[in-house]
Amino acid sequence: MPNINLNEKINLHYMENGSGRPIVFVHGVWMSGKYFHKQVKELGKDFHVISIDLRGHGRSSHSSHGHTMGSYARDLRAFMKEKNLEDVVLVGWSMGCMVIWDYFEQFGNTDVSATIFVDQSPSDFKWPDWELGVFDLSSLIAMMSDVQTDRDRVFKNFIPMLFNKPPSYEDLAWMLEESMLMPATIASAVLFDQTMQDYRNKLSKINVPTLVISGGAEGKLLPIDSVKFVHNKINGSKFTVYENSNHCPFLEETDRFNNDIIKFINSLD
Repeated sequence: MPNINLNEKINLHYMENGSGRPIVFVHGVWMSGKYFHKQVKELGKDFHVISIDLRGHGRSSHSSHGHTMGSYARDLRAFMKEKNLEDVVLVGWSMGCMVIWDYFEQFGNTDVSATIFVDQSPSDFKWPDWELGVFDLSSLIAMMSDVQTDRDRVFKNFIPMLFNKPPSYEDLAWMLEESMLMPATIASAVLFDQTMQDYRNKLSKINVPTLVISGGAEGKLLPIDSVKFVHNKINGSKFTVYENSNHCPFLEETDRFNNDIIKFINSLD
């Protein structure tokens, strides 16, 4: 798979397939672009599909610095410029949504024609006026500590929590392998930065056609209401729930997800 050299001597690894309108997938924390391998293959029949490994993740540079949503957004902008991408549909999953929200904060809608946000709330922290977060301070500290001392166990427990039905042994193996590529120092650093973000008052800056997708399975990782909040704050956005999915509808309900992406993009013309 190819790599591209960015600013600060950062290399981003990515998967790429097809031609036409570009779609760039941005993955979640501790994950990699490989999570979108089914989209790269199938959507690449109609579009120019790219799935990147963010800095510090997967097979991209494991730099000792720059593990913030703002830095990842700047990497995304530099990547798009190096690849001469225009009229891009940005697809964020989980933390990847935050990277795109930060992109809009810094660069507006430059070279972006539409966005798709998959199962992410505006903040993962339980603020006094936001009870839909995942972490309070004590649980965040505990998770950061566990990542430092027993990363393998943390990832083995965390990955199945993303799915409504347990992934197969083969799928769990490659997912764990992807996560274990990340050093523990980076894993805890980016977890902290992601969790402490609050985009509630910034979502209105998304001014392109947008589709917001939520998993709908009972007991899912993120409450549906927290994802729907994103939809309610983005003017004119569309919202849909995948009843049989937890946090990974692109893997749990792949055919529907791919078809929905195609329909949404075709509706832009």
